[in-house]
Amino acid sequence: MSREIDILVLGGAGVDTIVYVPQLPLPFADSYHVPAIETRAGQTGDFVALGLHALGLRTHHLDLIGADPEGELVRAFHRQRGIPLTDLPLTAGTRRAVNLVGPDGRRLSLYDITRRSDDDRLPPATVSALAARSRHAHVAITHPCALALPALREAGVTVSTDLHDWDGAKPYHELYAHEADLVFLSTAALPASPERTMRRIAERGRAETVIATAGAEGAYLLHDGELTHVPAVAPPGEVVDTNGAGDAFVSGYLYGWLTGEPAHRCARYAAIAAAYACTLPSSTADAIGREKLLARARELDALAPANDTETATTTAAERA
Repeated sequence: MSREIDILVLGGAGVDTIVYVPQLPLPFADSYHVPAIETRAGQTGDFVALGLHALGLRTHHLDLIGADPEGELVRAFHRQRGIPLTDLPLTAGTRRAVNLVGPDGRRLSLYDITRRSDDDRLPPATVSALAARSRHAHVAITHPCALALPALREAGVTVSTDLHDWDGAKPYHELYAHEADLVFLSTAALPASPERTMRRIAERGRAETVIATAGAEGAYLLHDGELTHVPAVAPPGEVVDTNGAGDAFVSGYLYGWLTGEPAHRCARYAAIAAAYACTLPSSTADAIGREKLLARARELDALAPANDTETATTTAAERA
């Protein structure tokens, strides 16, 4: 069967309400006056799909979505951007979250945990049919995506996942961590040095590459047993919001990976895409396009080759 889909994105569809607050953490008060509160579609799966689509990859999104106004926002998000979406009923309603965003662009997300049921399932036949047409699958850690991993394996597609702010210990994330060929995570909740967790993921699971993002400090790339530090890229404008930067990082890396670039080049693309995302307000659903990404990569190449990374041992020791 023809593989006419470059990347199948599973899960992570939902709606966020964005509130810009004067500071984080927010001190207790009876009330605050804030700028306009906006609600828009776009959680991790939506933004990864958007980023991949903007980079020219043939992307298809599969998830459970409610028959509610929030679900219509998600459907419109995909329809207006030409991103194919297969949506199946989510009885509890479309996933929702509230993001508090501080002046420095940092955010605090509050997730509504009532929008799920232990009985939720992505139908195996649907997963298998879409996976058979796909080159790769990126799996969000939203329930019930873990249950779709066997069908993806049977279809013979490679798998990536983003563990977000995993602490390296919570059991929920382990199945995703150990079943993916390519694993992303944040250093936010990890010990001072992420190396131990990254190597444990590679040793216990299938991952050939593990990438830990560290915000303005860049990222750490574990590939072929070697850990290197990937410098952050200067944003092309003022940093207004870090929401979506991690999803953009994933999209940039996967673009490089699926176009046959070496790991260090993929990491540079990822850093460029993440830096661009930081200049966009949360209320704007946008992503860097292929031409801009490649042009920025050429600019950086003129300054330093993409493989001019440093071993992470010194940086990790300093952070420890």
